[in-house]
Amino acid sequence: MNTRKLQETAHALVDAGKGILAIDESFPTIAKRFASIGLESSEQHRRDYRELLVRAPGVERYVSGMIFFDETLRQKSAAGRLFPELLRERGILPGIKVDLGARPLAGHPHETVTEGLDGLRERLREYRELGACFAKWRAVIRIQAEQGLPSAACLEANAQALARYAALCQEAGLVPIVEPEVLMDGAHDLAGCYQVTVRTLRAVFEALAVQQVFLEGVLLKSSMVLDGADLQQRAGVPQRAGVREVAEQTLRCLRESVPEAVPGVVFLSGGQSARLATEHLNAMSLCTAEQRLPWTLSFSYGRALQEPCLRTWGGDAARREAAQQALLHRARCNSLACLGRYSPELEEAA
Repeated sequence: MNTRKLQETAHALVDAGKGILAIDESFPTIAKRFASIGLESSEQHRRDYRELLVRAPGVERYVSGMIFFDETLRQKSAAGRLFPELLRERGILPGIKVDLGARPLAGHPHETVTEGLDGLRERLREYRELGACFAKWRAVIRIQAEQGLPSAACLEANAQALARYAALCQEAGLVPIVEPEVLMDGAHDLAGCYQVTVRTLRAVFEALAVQQVFLEGVLLKSSMVLDGADLQQRAGVPQRAGVREVAEQTLRCLRESVPEAVPGVVFLSGGQSARLATEHLNAMSLCTAEQRLPWTLSFSYGRALQEPCLRTWGGDAARREAAQQALLHRARCNSLACLGRYSPELEEAA
């Protein structure tokens, strides 16, 4: 294991004012996204759309890395260039999603465990040869307090899988991004999300320690501490936490759960609107100016970066440039949010 190289890559991914663009949607997920704009999910359409993202002019000013799906890592541009080559020319690091998705956890209804460890060592070696510098594995944690979820078994199973994946990544020379996502689905309040997120992150880092994972060469992709999506609807009155409160509770959770050795925390948007995800990130950056944190905060957004771009494009080649400008606007907003310099006026100006 080359620990120096792992550290260098991890720090490059959270370079000041830069974050990660996740374009790693699986076949079923990208099919749903395309269906929302009336487009078939063919190999050609997927390639055209992802080339649009990869080749967006100036995106390297705001994006340090892009996470690919297996198909995308192997795809070539219309000019016959592999996508990882196009990224490297502009100083953007190619990454790869390596998990095979969440499956039902035996004996635990409504809970899942992420699979994909079988054969992972060999797949990681191949991904490295194809140009990947880092990888990502997502675990899914659901809150249903009335049913006692998440269970200890669910947290342990997913934490162990994340830790084994991380160890294999580092063995192959790839920086692992560990992503234990606590879902927004449900009617839990902010306190409920806080408690579950603390439990989840502690379980993950305990498992990483057991597997002797080199924490200085790991990034955490974390969900924010948020009210459940159904809370307001069930209560009948607006009770959602404000942007500042979400930021404060998320940072408090991280301070209680994440070791100082970790170079950075990159947030997922997790069902938030594009603008709200930016506002929350900006608020956390402002909080860090008041109280210094040991890790760099950044973003690893998928839909929150892509949605305006996808809808602007709509599958129309004539809208390619406009779609790229929509992507650049959101990337710039989140870049500024990493530095605590975002303002709503930027949206109006755009």
